[in-house]
Formats: sequence, C-alpha cells, structure tokens
Amino acid sequence: MSFIDILFIVGAYLLGSVSSAIIVCRLMGLPDPRSGGSGNPGATNVLRLGGKKAAAITLLGDSLKGFVPVFLAMTAGLPESGIALVGLAAFLGHLYPLFFGFQGGKGVATAFGVYFGLDWRVGILVMMVWITMALVTRISSLSALVSMTLATLVVWYFHPSGALAIMAAVITVLLIWRHKENIRKLLSGEESRISKRGKP
Repeated sequence: MSFIDILFIVGAYLLGSVSSAIIVCRLMGLPDPRSGGSGNPGATNVLRLGGKKAAAITLLGDSLKGFVPVFLAMTAGLPESGIALVGLAAFLGHLYPLFFGFQGGKGVATAFGVYFGLDWRVGILVMMVWITMALVTRISSLSALVSMTLATLVVWYFHPSGALAIMAAVITVLLIWRHKENIRKLLSGEESRISKRGKP
C-alpha cells in the first residue's frame, strides 16, 4: 500500500466523521439528533426533528461523504483494493465519527454515496431497489436492508473484483448490525412506516 493510498483512506475516514445531522441541527437550532427523536444522527431522525429542508441537507451531506472520497480515489487511479478501503473508511467514519464521540448514524446515505462514487450504474440500481421497496412497503428500514443486501451482487456484476465485493459485503453486514433494533421491530410488526405526507 502506497503513501497516497494511506492519505486517501485517512482522509475518507475524517470526512466521514463529519456528522451532517449534528451540524445541521446545531446550525438550525434543532435538538441534538443523538438525544432527540430516535436518537440516531441521520436524515430520517432530522426529518422528525426539523422537517424536510433540514433532512434534505443532512441527506446530501451524508451522501457526499461517501461519494467524494471514492470518486476522487477512482479518478486518482488507486488500485481496487485501495478504493475498497477508501469506501469502507468513509462508511466507518459515519458510523463511528472521530469528531462526535464515535456516535454516528446507520450509514444508508453514506453507503449510497460510496456506490455512486464507485460507479453511477451501481448507485442507480441500488437506489431503484430502495425506491421500489419503499413504494411497496412504505418502510424505510426494510428498503435500506434489502437494497444494501443486493448491493454486493450489483457491485460484483459491474466490477468482478474480490476487493470491491468484500467492501460491499462488509458495508452490508455493518449496516444490518446498525439496524438490529429496526429488524426487531420489523419482526414484531412495530416498525414505523413512511407517511404519504413525507413524515415517518
């Protein structure tokens, strides 16, 4: 691994550690998402706390944290192993942010950003699965779990590389772990649905 690879990986983690939800809530005078609503510093909880505008800004910020480092790594010509580590570093930064006591979100938006940075075809297909599931089930967490589980196969199809497939698989496992409470609610029928007015 070269020094440039290490710089990209460290930079990706540090960028991922910038919590869009916490910053947006502070700037907009909203409750800390780690203590308000569901307690998750992510776009869905920001939607509960501050409405669509705050949630949209958070979603964009979280997505860019995954997109920018992976896209730059691809542009710089890093090997696929390096790109995979950059994607994982950005994702882990969101889950365990250095700047916010390692208390991060669940990683769905950042994972989407990673996939769009890797290949727009991968990003669009995974996003289409999420949208389809959301329209059918109206359950955000289930849509995320299904789309991210299939993401590994999509990545493998377009980039039959062991390193990138492993990256996608690790992201999926971590994302499932972070959604363990949502899975419990899904199994018990208690998970909240996406309302037609745009609020969970």
